[in-house]
Amino acid sequence: MAQSSESETRSRQQPELKRVMGPGLLLLFIVGDILGTGVYALTGNIAGEIGGAAWAPILGAFLVATITAFSYLELVTKYPGASGAALYTHKAFGIHFVTFLVTFAVLSSGLTSASTAATTVASNFARGFGLEIGTTTITLIAVVFMALLAAVNMRGVSESLGLNVVLTCIELTGLLIVILVGFWAAFQGNADFSQTMVFETSEDKGIFLALTAVTSLAFFSFVGFEDSVNMSEEAKDPVRDFPRVMLTGLAITGVIYVLVSIFAVAVVPIGVLGESTTPLLEVVRVGAPNLPIDTIYPFLTIFAVANTALINMLMASRLLYGMARQGVLPPFLGYVLHSRRTPWSSIVFTTLLAAGLIVVINNLLGRGTASALGGTTALLLLGVFTVVNVAVVVLRRDDVAHDHFHAPKVLPYFGAVTCAYLVGPWAQDPVEYRIAVVMLAIGLGLWIVNFLYERLFRGRKVRFEDPEHLDKLEEEPQGNDPHIDPR
Repeated sequence: MAQSSESETRSRQQPELKRVMGPGLLLLFIVGDILGTGVYALTGNIAGEIGGAAWAPILGAFLVATITAFSYLELVTKYPGASGAALYTHKAFGIHFVTFLVTFAVLSSGLTSASTAATTVASNFARGFGLEIGTTTITLIAVVFMALLAAVNMRGVSESLGLNVVLTCIELTGLLIVILVGFWAAFQGNADFSQTMVFETSEDKGIFLALTAVTSLAFFSFVGFEDSVNMSEEAKDPVRDFPRVMLTGLAITGVIYVLVSIFAVAVVPIGVLGESTTPLLEVVRVGAPNLPIDTIYPFLTIFAVANTALINMLMASRLLYGMARQGVLPPFLGYVLHSRRTPWSSIVFTTLLAAGLIVVINNLLGRGTASALGGTTALLLLGVFTVVNVAVVVLRRDDVAHDHFHAPKVLPYFGAVTCAYLVGPWAQDPVEYRIAVVMLAIGLGLWIVNFLYERLFRGRKVRFEDPEHLDKLEEEPQGNDPHIDPR
C-alpha cells in the first residue's frame, strides 16, 4: 500500500509535457528521424552486398517497417503514453524484467544509431575539408561531435525540436540533390539503369539468403518512426494525427530511398560505391562532374546525419532517466538540471557509452564501422518490434473507453514472424550479435547492482512503478529532491 501511495504521489507531482507537435511538426520529426544516417552511410554497403539491385532490400525493409508501424499505430492511439515499446510490453505481459530488457534494447539502439551517425559525420568532415586522416583522427572527431550533441540536449527538448526542423530540411535537400543529379546524368546518357537489375552477392550465398541479410541491414534506414511514439505526450492530438502522419512519413521516405538507390547504382560503379564511406558524395561527383555541388555536399551530409544522432541521443537519455526514476536503475542516473529541466546525468552517461562504442568499433572494424553499428541498431529494434507485434495480439483483449486506430487483424502476426525471421543468424553478421550482447550486458549489470542495493539496504522490490510515464521529467520541490541539481 505504501509503495502504491508513493507511486501515486510521484505521479501527481509530474507536470504535463508541453504539447508543441501538430501534424506538420510531427511529420517533420518522423521524416527527419527516418531519413539520415541509413541512406547517407549505408547505400554503398547495401549495393556492395547485393549488387545493382540495391532497391530490392530497401523495398523489403520498407514493407517490414510499414507492417510494424500499423502495430505501433494501434498501440499508441490505444495507450497514448510517452513510453512506447516499454509501456506496450508491460501492459501485455506484466513482467518487469522483460519490460526492462525491451526498454534497454530501445535505448541501446539509439546509442548504436547515434554512433553510426557520428562516424559518418567525421568521414564527411574529412572529405569536405580535403583532409587525409586516419582512423584515430576520425574517431576523435566523432567523439567531439557526440559531446556537442550532449550540449544541445542539455538545453532541452524544445530547442532540440526546433533544430530538428532545420536539419530535416537539410536532409531532404541533400537527398533531392542526389535524385536531381541522377536525372541529370540520365539525360546526359551517363547512367546505366541495366545495373539496377543485377543481383551479385559478396559471398557464396543464394540470392534469397543474401537478400534476407541485406534487408536486415537496410532496415536500419527505416528505423525512427518508433521514436515518434516516445514523443506522443508532446503531440497536440496523437490519436487523430499519428496514423496519417506516420504512414505519410514512411511513404515519403520509401519513395526517396528507392529513387536514391536506383540512381546511385546507375551512376557510380558498384565497386566504387561499395568501398566508399561517403557513397552519396560519389553519386554527386560522378553524376555532375562540371557542377561544384560536390564541394558543399559533405557539409550537407554532416547536418543531415546530425539530425539522426540528435533525436536518438535525446530518446536514449530520456529512457535512461526514466528507468532511474522508476527505480530499476541506480538513482544517480535520474539527476535533473533544475534550470533547464533536463536529465543531465543520463545525458552524460549515454554520451560516454556512445563515445566508447565509437572508439572500440572504429579501432576494431575500421571501414566496416557504419555497417556493424547500423546492423546492430536494426538487430536490436527487430527484436523489440517482434515483441511489440506480439503485444498487439495480446492486448486486443483489453478494451479501452476511447476510439483508437485498428490495424488489420492479420498484420501483427505477419509482422511478428517477419521481424523474428530477420533477427536470425541467417540475416545478421556475428559481430552485430556481439555488440548487442555487450550493450544489453551493461544495462543488466546496472540493473543487478541496483537490485542488490535496493533489496539488501532498503528492503524494496525493483519494479516499474509507473511505466506510462517512463520518460517523463518530474517536477518536484527543489529543496526536497536530491535528484535535482539547482544549477
